[in-house]
Amino acid sequence: MPHDVPPAAPPPAPPPAPPSGPSPAPSPSARTLLPLVVPALVVGAASALVLLGVSALAHRLEDVLWKTLPDALGVGRHSTLWIIVMLTATGLAVGIVVRLVYGHAGPDPATTGLIDDPMPPGVVPGLLLVTVLALAGGVSLGPENPITAVNMALAYWLGRKAAPGTPWALWPSLAAAGTIGALFGTPVAAALILTETLAARPGPDSLWDALFGPLLAAGAGALITVLVAHPVFDLALPAYTGTHWNDLLAALVITPLAAALGLATVYAFPYVHAFFRRLGHPVLAITAGGLVLGLLGALGGPLTLFKGLDEVKTLAADPAGWSAGSFALMTVVKAAALVVAAACGFRGGRIFPAVFVGVALGLCAHALVPAVQPSLGVVCGVLGLLLAITRQGWLSLFTAAVLVADPNVLSLLCVAAPAGWLLVTGRPRMQLREDGTPLR
Repeated sequence: MPHDVPPAAPPPAPPPAPPSGPSPAPSPSARTLLPLVVPALVVGAASALVLLGVSALAHRLEDVLWKTLPDALGVGRHSTLWIIVMLTATGLAVGIVVRLVYGHAGPDPATTGLIDDPMPPGVVPGLLLVTVLALAGGVSLGPENPITAVNMALAYWLGRKAAPGTPWALWPSLAAAGTIGALFGTPVAAALILTETLAARPGPDSLWDALFGPLLAAGAGALITVLVAHPVFDLALPAYTGTHWNDLLAALVITPLAAALGLATVYAFPYVHAFFRRLGHPVLAITAGGLVLGLLGALGGPLTLFKGLDEVKTLAADPAGWSAGSFALMTVVKAAALVVAAACGFRGGRIFPAVFVGVALGLCAHALVPAVQPSLGVVCGVLGLLLAITRQGWLSLFTAAVLVADPNVLSLLCVAAPAGWLLVTGRPRMQLREDGTPLR
C-alpha cells in the first residue's frame, strides 16, 4: 500500500533477477539431483522450525492478551468491549511497527501472493513482529503468506552465501515447499501447489525432476511439524454415509454458491483497499482496520476471531449447536473480516480464514436442509471458497478432502470442482497491482 512506504524511506531494492542468458543446465540425472538432498532437508526442516517458533510465540502472547490481561482488569475475555479494544490496539501496534521498521514489514500485502520473489533479509524482523502481533491479537488472517516470505528471504540470502554458484531460484523454491509442507503437515499440499506453479513455467525437465528438491524440503518440513506439533486437520464431523443422488445435487449447488461468496469478497477487495489507502498513513489505516475488525468480531462472536483453524473444530464438534441464522452470520462476518484484514495492511494469509468461511457456510446449508450431510456441506463450502480466493485448484481440492478424510467424497468433489471453477476462472483475483487494480 503506498501509504505503507513514506516517500522519504523507499523500500529496499528486490533481489537481483536471474541472468538474462544463463548457460543451459545439464539434463537431470541421479548425479545432478543427489546434491539437492542435504540442502532440501535442511531448508525444509528450518522452514518448519521458523513456522513452529512463530506460532508458539504468537500463542503465548495470545494467552496474555486474551486471558491474563482481561482477567487482571476484571473484564470478560471475549466481551464486546474487550474484542473492540483488543483488535483496535492490535491495529495500532501493527501500524506503528509497519511505519517504523526497516523496509516497512514488506510490500503492501494486498499486492503479494503466497509465493513471490524473495524479499531482502532486512525486512524479515519487522515482518515477523507484525505477524506475531496479528496472530495473537485476533486478526482474521493466517501465518502462511508472511512465514513463506520470511523463509524464502532467509533461504535465498543464506543459500547464496553458502553456495553462490547454485541457481538463484533453488533456495526460495525449497523454502516455499518446506513452509507449505509444514503448514499442512504433509508434503502433498506443497507438491500440488508447485505443480500448478511449474505448469505455468514450462521447461525441458520432467515434472518429477523439477519437484525433486522441493518435495524433499516439503517432506522435511511436514515431518518436523508432525513430530513436534501433531497437527490434525480432520474435523471429526459426523461420518459421511455414502453418496446418493441428492448428494450430487447438493454438491453442485453448494460449491458454486460458496465460489460466488468468495468472488463477492474478491470484487469487494479493491474497493476496501482503496478506502484504507485514502487514509494516507499506515498507522491510521491499520488502526482503523483493527477497529472495524473489532466491531465485526463483536457482531459475529469470538469464533470469528483469529485465523480460524481452531475455531472450525469448535463448529464441527457440534453441527447442531447453532441455528442456520447463526452460521450465516458467522459466514458473512468472517468473510468481511478477511477482506478488511487483508486490505487495510495487516500481514497474513487468506487460506485458513477462507476455510472457516467455507465450513460455516456448509454447516449453514446442513442446518437449512437437514438432508445435506454436514460433511458434504463442509467440503463443498471449503472447496468453493478456496477456488475463488486462492485460484489454486489442486490446493482447494486437497484442503477440502483432508477436512473429512473420507475417500468417498473425492468423486463428488471432482465433479463439483469444475462447477465452481467455471464461475471463478477469468475473474479478478484477490491480489492487486501497485496501482490498486486487481490481477486476473
